[in-house]
Amino acid sequence: MAESPSESTSDSLSTTTSTKPAQSGTVSISSPQSHHVVFPEIPIEIVSEEEMAILDAALAASRSILPSVIRSVSPSRITAGGSPKTIRSITLFSKRKLSACSDIEESYLHRFRRNQALGVTDLTGTEWCEKQMENVLCFGRRKVNKAMKVGQARHLQLEEEVVKKVRVKVESNEDKWALKLLNSIAGVNQFLFEGRTRELLLLGFVGGQWIVGIIDELRKAYAEESSDSGPILIDTKTRLRDTLPAEPQRRNGRLQLMLYKLLWDTIVKEGFPTGPFFDYFSLNRNYVLSQDVRDHIANAGIKAQTLEEIVRYYENTFQMLPIANNQLLLKYEFQKDQSIIAEIRFNHDHEWVMSKYREVIEFWRNEREAGYTPEEERWKCRYCQFAKSCPGNPSFESPSTSSPTREAPPLPS
Repeated sequence: MAESPSESTSDSLSTTTSTKPAQSGTVSISSPQSHHVVFPEIPIEIVSEEEMAILDAALAASRSILPSVIRSVSPSRITAGGSPKTIRSITLFSKRKLSACSDIEESYLHRFRRNQALGVTDLTGTEWCEKQMENVLCFGRRKVNKAMKVGQARHLQLEEEVVKKVRVKVESNEDKWALKLLNSIAGVNQFLFEGRTRELLLLGFVGGQWIVGIIDELRKAYAEESSDSGPILIDTKTRLRDTLPAEPQRRNGRLQLMLYKLLWDTIVKEGFPTGPFFDYFSLNRNYVLSQDVRDHIANAGIKAQTLEEIVRYYENTFQMLPIANNQLLLKYEFQKDQSIIAEIRFNHDHEWVMSKYREVIEFWRNEREAGYTPEEERWKCRYCQFAKSCPGNPSFESPSTSSPTREAPPLPS
């Protein structure tokens, strides 16, 4: 993927919904490919849960802002194409509102992740710059740039090496969640049989908060690299330049992998709280899944009719697994020719990642105000869409010429 504190952008759930109350639609799913073991068509979604959450957040923000914008612009100025005066009015309005984003007392969890899991990309994006994350939530983010598209395409290419895509019709949120969890079960099975899998979705309850993450790659450890029998978690990031990124970017990548391990280990050791899952996501545990979904479940060799039965399979699957390897692997790949720039191996630091996790959760729960990025890392402002309106930007008062040139990682799309 494009270098980022976010995860793959080719991860989960791509749904074309209808206007019917039943939320019918089609979902692109995938099944593992293998020359040795034939797997049934098991769901692996296409657009990540984190990405859908960010899109939902941007939509919610636009709904709250739009009425005031319209009231501030006379009807004669509102045209189909949008006149220059209208555009300037909306731009000025957005800048005026930028500082008022945090004035609402509701927590960001409640405003933007209600009945949703908090993504690992939410956490790493917050660590990158809390103020930027705050503004992304409230005002949305820029369109995907060329570098990000290249990263997405590379991620999709890696995924297609081990899976093939099919489409399944869904009729409810229960159907969607059944496919998500079935996808995880399939990924674990592929890992157990073939020694690796990619784009593995994890959902767990960590420190009182539902967290979702999608691991780039998971493989068994080679004997020469680790005596630990647990699976090695890997994240691959693509770079525009054939050089290593700045330390803050490498730190953010290490945090991402440690959060995956934290999530994995929590599910394995503490289990999956089924009751809170149905309550938090407002799901009917006894819902009988649609025929298409039941057919795919049957093809997978699983006897299940309801969402609750699939949830039990998910829970039981992870109870069989060891905790993740203490060694983690961060890869940097040159976008131009897909050559490896570096492979950075490092050990999991539980105390450090828990400290970062608690710090980030404080932001999401509005237990403190959003902080600016540290002064020594203010070069990040060069790549921030909100820099011109942010007091934390050094060039907000005077331009900085001494900070190093870096490729700043984008926040989740």
